[in-house]
Order: sequence, then C-alpha cells, then structure tokens
Amino acid sequence: MQAFKYFIATDARHAVALLAQHAPARLLAGGTDLLPELKASLHTSKTVIDISRVSDMHKIELSERGLSIGALVTHSEIMAAPVICDMFPALVSAAHSIGAVQTRNLGTLGGNLVTAVPSVDSGPTLIALDALVTIAGATGLRQMPLADFFIAPRKTALKPDELLVEVLIPKENLNKPAHFLKFGLRKGQALALVNAAASLWLDPKKNTCTAVRIALGAVAPTVIRSVSAEKFLEGRSATPKNFSEAARLAVEDTHPISDMRASAGYRKDLVAVLVKRALEATCAQAKAAQDNTGKRK
Repeated sequence: MQAFKYFIATDARHAVALLAQHAPARLLAGGTDLLPELKASLHTSKTVIDISRVSDMHKIELSERGLSIGALVTHSEIMAAPVICDMFPALVSAAHSIGAVQTRNLGTLGGNLVTAVPSVDSGPTLIALDALVTIAGATGLRQMPLADFFIAPRKTALKPDELLVEVLIPKENLNKPAHFLKFGLRKGQALALVNAAASLWLDPKKNTCTAVRIALGAVAPTVIRSVSAEKFLEGRSATPKNFSEAARLAVEDTHPISDMRASAGYRKDLVAVLVKRALEATCAQAKAAQDNTGKRK
C-alpha cells in the first residue's frame, strides 16, 4: 500500500469542500471496493476522504418527494428497512444478492452505484423505478436520472469535486410493482452473468400494462433500459404471449460480450428468460396488491 493523506468529513458539505481542495481524491465509505485496491496499489491517489461518518447521507426517508435513500445506507440496512420491505421487495432482493453478509453490512448503496460496473446489482431495479440521483458539488446540488448517471464501465457523471449523496424513487412510483432477478455461476457471492428488473402498473379492468420499465445489467457497457420491449408492452394485455415478445425485443436491445464466464449468445438466452420471468412476477405482484386492496374494501 502506498502512503496517502487521510481526511475525515463531518458532513456532506465538508466532504465537498475537501474534494474541491484535494481533487482528485478517493472517497472511503464502506471500503469493500476501495481498500483492496489501495492494498494492491492499483490506485495511486494521494488523498483519501473518509465519508463513513457523514450522518446526513445515512438516512431512509419517506416524504412528499418520494422515498429517499442516502448514499451511505448499507445493503443490510436496505434489507431491514420496513418501508423498503413493504413498498419495494425488489430492492431487498437486489441488496440480498450483493456479496456475503460482511459485504452487505459494510457496503453502501452509493458505493455500489459509483463503481459503475456493468453487472452492478443495485442498478437495474432502481432504474426500473425511474430513480433519480442527487449529486453535491461546489456549486450546489444537481439531480439526474440514475440511467444517465452511468457513462461507461467504471465511469459515472460525477466530476472530480462531486459526490453522490442520495437516491430518490419519485413519489409517483411509490408501491409500484417491481421484480429483480439475477443469474450467476453459483448461488451466493457471484457476479451476475445477467441481471434484470421490471416494473409496471396494471390496469385492473383492462388487464393492460402501463408505465412499463425493463432494465438489464451485464449485457452492455452500462446498465440499460430495454426501450423496445417497454414500448411494445405499453398499453398491451398482460399475457404470456406479450411477455414473450417483450423478452425477445429486450434481447435485441442488448450488446453483451463473451468472456471467461459466459458467451454473448448465452447471455442473450438468459435475457430472454429473465425478462419474461421478471414481467410475469411483476404482474403477479400487481394482481396480488389489487386483490388485497379489494379485500380491505
């Protein structure tokens, strides 16, 4: 490990000030990615800014804006949060698929997103829910869709003096049915060969799909939305035939690579299977919610 300067940020504003003063610097939150890199001297950054104690980035709040998840919220905290378990079980499933217990206890949502690997597990579900990210910099706050945050493998829209402070699921998507699926070479601690998430609203009278979102990981340089499949399914009946066609179109939107873990062709086959299953599960969740609402009435 090479020597570096170490600073502890007291709040988000202080972290931004330290970044402006010492950029380019590395941020330390959970450390599950950064510490191994520092030990192996894969990065030669001269400054590390510890943001793990920044309390204003460590909150889960429901408000008029929607559901806010601070960038320092850990995967285990996402899994244990009643509001997330109740509204978005797909986010719980995605968090549960990340690493081992120790990784989930330390690793943060913001850190997982900022790594920007194509197979990032937290990305697809959040993109399927039209999540926004809030970024803090010297000039203030700015917000953008998470889908636009990913630029390339391990590259985001963050500038050297900026940090991700919040992920926001907008209020219009609260309780939106969604489902996440991941396929790896083993059951636990596996990188995704393909991961997929879907969300939609279901018209109870017409049985038609609206506000359809389908997001895929590990099939392109960044997490992507399958716009072709979304457009096809929008306003159509929630039937196995339509889900199969949407899955076929989703395959056409992907650009997977062949590597030591899987071929591009195999990944495309997985996309077809996972998208159809995600849509079917999301539809079943929507119908169950409607049935429960009817019973309460």
